[in-house]
Amino acid sequence: MRGSGYVELKAFVAIVEQGSFRRAAAHLGMSASALSQTLKLLEERLGTRLLNRTTRSIALTEKGTRLLEQVAPALTALDAAMDQARAYPGVVAGRLRINSTRDAAIHHLAPLIGPFLQAYPGIELEVVTDDRLVDIVGQGFDAGIRLGERLEQDMVAIRIGGPLEMKVVAAPSYLQRVGTPRVPEDLHGHRCLAYRRPTDGSLYRWEFEKAGKALEVAVSGPLLVNDPEMLTRVAVDGAGIAYVFAHQVQAHIDDGSLVQVLSDWTPAFAGFYLYYPGRHLVTAPLQALVRFLSLTPPDTP
Repeated sequence: MRGSGYVELKAFVAIVEQGSFRRAAAHLGMSASALSQTLKLLEERLGTRLLNRTTRSIALTEKGTRLLEQVAPALTALDAAMDQARAYPGVVAGRLRINSTRDAAIHHLAPLIGPFLQAYPGIELEVVTDDRLVDIVGQGFDAGIRLGERLEQDMVAIRIGGPLEMKVVAAPSYLQRVGTPRVPEDLHGHRCLAYRRPTDGSLYRWEFEKAGKALEVAVSGPLLVNDPEMLTRVAVDGAGIAYVFAHQVQAHIDDGSLVQVLSDWTPAFAGFYLYYPGRHLVTAPLQALVRFLSLTPPDTP
């Protein structure tokens, strides 16, 4: 690869990842005009337009999408190899990019970040929150964090934190006014606070299990959101019944502002996992994170 070609491809990937020329230029330490010229040179070299851009937005063309899918993983691997080559013996340094759901990042990853960065001061960590399922390789991430049930089978998965529990909760005033559901089917007669999955736009069907019997309930009600953390406050205000992670509502249960119902239908389940593709280069910073989690990383081809 010609030296200028590497710079041009890095610029192209940065523009897509950052979502704007201004942010990409700041990330790369160059001016926006120089970045624009670099992309122009790449498009001229390839003889095709890679991005459609306006004053407010950018969008990949079909050929741009294909190029990104092939180039981003290669650049990530190349940068990782260069970071390892530059590192002093015994010193772990380099960039580590993680894609995580918002809830996992705030409640499970954030408490680890401070101690991890103190243990490995040479690592530069970037965390991008996105509740959609993304192609971590194609988007240039070293690893992701998702619920175990959402992972592809070819991923190496390392558990973060303990089991999780979902809780059905409502304010005492709501239950006094409408009544308390005794079985999941009773929810059809209640004002349920619903959640739309960002992955495919579908409405989340509340999942229950008891004595080996599993069922899903398609709920409806006065509110539909794509960020489940909004539901806690709305439930506290008595507007309906919410179904959320236990750690999002436990404090309100403890102080009596929320009451848990259907507790025998919501057993604990395996929680979040750090995952990465075993067939790709496992960078030194990622190995350091795995070690930090007190687990031995599996052998990778």
